[in-house]
Amino acid sequence: MTTSEYDSLRPPEPTGRAKRTGKRRRRAHPPGGDGAREMPVVPEAGFTSYYDRPVVKPAPWGWDVAAYLFLGGLAGGSAVLVAGAQLTGRATLCRNCRLAALASVSLGAVALVRDLGRPERFVNMLRVIKLTSPMSLGSWILSAFSAGAAVAAAAEVDRITGERLPLGLLRRVLRVAEGPAGLEAAALGPELAVYTAVLLADTSTPTWNHAHDELPFVFVSSASLASAGLAMITTPVAEAAPARKLAVLGVIGDLAATRVMHRRMDPVAAEPLHEGRPGTLLTWSEGLAVAGGIGVLLGGRRRPVAATAGLALMAASALTRFGIYEAGMRSANDPRYTIEPQRRRLAARRAAGVTGDSITTAG
Repeated sequence: MTTSEYDSLRPPEPTGRAKRTGKRRRRAHPPGGDGAREMPVVPEAGFTSYYDRPVVKPAPWGWDVAAYLFLGGLAGGSAVLVAGAQLTGRATLCRNCRLAALASVSLGAVALVRDLGRPERFVNMLRVIKLTSPMSLGSWILSAFSAGAAVAAAAEVDRITGERLPLGLLRRVLRVAEGPAGLEAAALGPELAVYTAVLLADTSTPTWNHAHDELPFVFVSSASLASAGLAMITTPVAEAAPARKLAVLGVIGDLAATRVMHRRMDPVAAEPLHEGRPGTLLTWSEGLAVAGGIGVLLGGRRRPVAATAGLALMAASALTRFGIYEAGMRSANDPRYTIEPQRRRLAARRAAGVTGDSITTAG
């Protein structure tokens, strides 16, 4: 029989029937529950949540927002090409990119309003300017960009119709304003293409949040692919040199930014970018970007090759936006993508000796 130094602290044995008959039944104790050693107080945490609900609330967005991500990048990149075409005297490229910018931003606005449910909700976002809110700033960027793109595109439509539009004296105003309006839209084009990345990264969605440093570079490169690809489809090769150069830069930037993003992200938070449907979309996106870039370099001066490469680049851009969108939604619905990176960060802080703040605890 073994004894413990704590035996004297135990309460006295109960007296009763079991004691008198000598047949006292022993109560079953869980492992370690006999008082001889310390029992774990809290069981190992699993990746579950109350009522099987996600740890973080998924963004209440539908496919409309994913479409807006792509269309906003296409509009912003097209506006940048407009500036280059204006300054270098490429009238056809300028016309096509102006029309592309207005068409894509208009379709994007429709998708955004459709997701909001009621048009007045978008108007309500313009009542104030909140510099710390990507959504507030993005609403103003979208509105200002649309105004400049509309003026520039209206001038092109008037020319296409042989100045038959009933504009009257407004035609002179339009001719004077179209150049500055196109440059104004071009100045806001990069912001329109990239603010959605900041908006996604500003949420608590694990995959988006862990990519907050690299996601803007991925989005601006993706916008370059889309706008350059569309310009190569709609514009003769004789005037599409700026689009070809932007396409090559976009492919290089897209591949580099994506690789850096995957390498620097937490490996668990990056899993949705590699697995399932999002992983398939992003794999196809990379392949199409490479194929489109090779097509531009080897046959970009031949019309059929240029158009085919342009289609590949536009598809690559769209797949990138939809893949990243779906990966974020998937990570928000699985508690594992929230809990494991938090544990790893907590362990790293403790290993670094940070134990006296509100995040870590001593011991």
